[in-house]
Amino acid sequence: MIVMNPRSGGGKAARYGLVQRAEGMGAQVWTTSTEEDAASLARSAVVEGAQVLGVAGGDGTVSAVAAVAADAGRSLVVVPAGTRNHFARDLGLDLRDPGRALDALVDGEPAQVDLGVLGSRVFINNVSFGVYADALLEPGYREDKPRAFAAVAPDYAKGKQWVEARVDTPWGTVEFPQVVLISNNPYHLATPRWLGRRFSLSTGQLGVIVIKRRAQDPPDLLRHLRGELRQHKRGAGSAGDGAAIWSAPGITLHGEVRHLDAGVDGEAVRLPLPVVCSIRPRALRLLLPKDRPGMPPERAMRH
Repeated sequence: MIVMNPRSGGGKAARYGLVQRAEGMGAQVWTTSTEEDAASLARSAVVEGAQVLGVAGGDGTVSAVAAVAADAGRSLVVVPAGTRNHFARDLGLDLRDPGRALDALVDGEPAQVDLGVLGSRVFINNVSFGVYADALLEPGYREDKPRAFAAVAPDYAKGKQWVEARVDTPWGTVEFPQVVLISNNPYHLATPRWLGRRFSLSTGQLGVIVIKRRAQDPPDLLRHLRGELRQHKRGAGSAGDGAAIWSAPGITLHGEVRHLDAGVDGEAVRLPLPVVCSIRPRALRLLLPKDRPGMPPERAMRH
């Protein structure tokens, strides 16, 4: 059974004929609506005896169904039918032709990956605090993302806005950082071409990036931060004037405020403090198509 979000990616499911392609392979397709969300549909499918769950949509839809699949011990087939599809990208799936992921229903290869945990919910990609979380709260974010970022970025760039929390790092506590990004497995940061990719989703570690609040910001803050990230070598933590980057099985944000705004797999949420993130190693079973053209070359993974 496949849970499909017809609104994801601006209607990508309809553009690629995913319902017809899935049904042609013998799968049942249930579409989300205002009355039934992805998680409730997935739970109903489990109750009815589905042994394999599929999900077609963006990262938020995938995350909701992945949580149900992991709890029920079911395998999951991921169809990248959203806008960004970060999780599907890092699995190597073909983002240009989402329907190719349906081949996993016939002769899928099993795999197990980690899930990030945030209280009672899971995340497949990341939890972010700071400029990205604030942009998600801007009216019309989905329709005009550049405008939303442009509205919130200047105060962060000028050091007038920050995350109202403290983060304990291996090098000491960072107070009121500008950005905190906690990812389900670490991002590759060493080479520009693959910046932001995850070459593995089964390390059993969270990736943590903390951008510090600076007394005086450089003329081009984004360029400076990109430079900080590129200096980080894969597999080892680092800390500098601009950023602290490391891997850990858990991370906690403390503070005196009651709540923090956050982005969880691209969805805006408000979280009570302290915020505690951990990881469930190999908690999600997947079925993947044998042909995955998005996998980076082996030499890239060694850098």
